[in-house]
Amino acid sequence: MLELHFSKVSSLSISIGRAELKRSEQMATVSPEVAAMVGQWWKDFVKTRTDEIRNQLIEYYLPIVRYTAERVHAKLPDEVEVDDLISAGTFGLVDAINAFDLHRGVKFETYCAQRIRGAILDELRSMDWVPRLVRSRAHKMEDARSALEIELGRRPTDQELAKRMRISLTEFRKVQRDAKAVGVVSLSRKWFETDSNRDFREIDVLEDKRSEDPFNHFQRKDIREWVTKGLSRAERLIIILYYFEDMTMREIGEALALSESRVSQMHSSILSWLRQHLDQGKRSLNIGRCARAQSPRKSL
Repeated sequence: MLELHFSKVSSLSISIGRAELKRSEQMATVSPEVAAMVGQWWKDFVKTRTDEIRNQLIEYYLPIVRYTAERVHAKLPDEVEVDDLISAGTFGLVDAINAFDLHRGVKFETYCAQRIRGAILDELRSMDWVPRLVRSRAHKMEDARSALEIELGRRPTDQELAKRMRISLTEFRKVQRDAKAVGVVSLSRKWFETDSNRDFREIDVLEDKRSEDPFNHFQRKDIREWVTKGLSRAERLIIILYYFEDMTMREIGEALALSESRVSQMHSSILSWLRQHLDQGKRSLNIGRCARAQSPRKSL
C-alpha cells in the first residue's frame, strides 16, 4: 500500500526532471569514439529496426533509467521497490527509442528522460488504489488545516475548515470521510529499527482490540475462584452460568434439571452467604491492619 500523496506528483516531476536533464547532459559528454559508435547504432536502427541494435541502445542508456528511478524512489515509502520503478522506466526507454526521430536535431538523452520519468509516474499512479481527485481534496484539506493552525494557534473546527476551503459543511464531511482512506499503510512496514537482528514491523505493535486483556482475564478468574470457594457444585454452576456466561434463570434450570423458582431461591441464598463471606473478609482485613499499626517498629 502506498502512503504517498499523489497530488504532489507534479511538483515531484518538476524537481526530478531538472536533475534528469542535468544528468542527461553530463551523459551526452562522452568520448568521440563512443559518440561515433552510438551514432552508428542509431543510423543502423533507423534503417533496420532490429532487436539486436535496440538492445544495444537500451543497455547504453540504461544508467539514465536507474538514475531516474533512484531519484523518484528517494521520496517514496519503503514499500515501493526501486526495481519496480526501474522496470517501469525501462519500458519508457524502449518506447522512447522506438518513437525517437533522429532527424529533428534533439539529443536523445533529453528526450528519453521525459519519457522515462513519465512511465515511472504512470506506474506509481496505477499502484495507487485511491482516486486522484480524492487525494487532491485530502491534500487541500491538510493545507487548509496547517494554515489555520498557524493563524489561530489551535486546531481549527470543521466549520472554519469548510469556510477556508469555500465548501459547505456537508461537502466538507464527505471530503473528510474520503480522506480517511488515503492514510493506508502496509503492516509489513518497519515501525522502528533496533540493534538486534529483528526489526519491529507495524503488525508487531498494532493493538488487537478484539483480544481480551490478559490482566482482566486473570482478574476475572481469581474473582470467580474466590467467589465460588466453599459452594456446592450446583451453587457454583449457578453463579458461573448467571454472572459469567450471561444465562437466564430458566436456561440455568434447564441445564441443571431444576425449576426456575428453585434456581432463583438458590441464587438468593448464595448472595446472602456471599455478603456474610465478604463482611467476614473485610473484618479480618481491618483487624490485620490494626495489628500491624499497633506493633512496635524494630529499631535499626
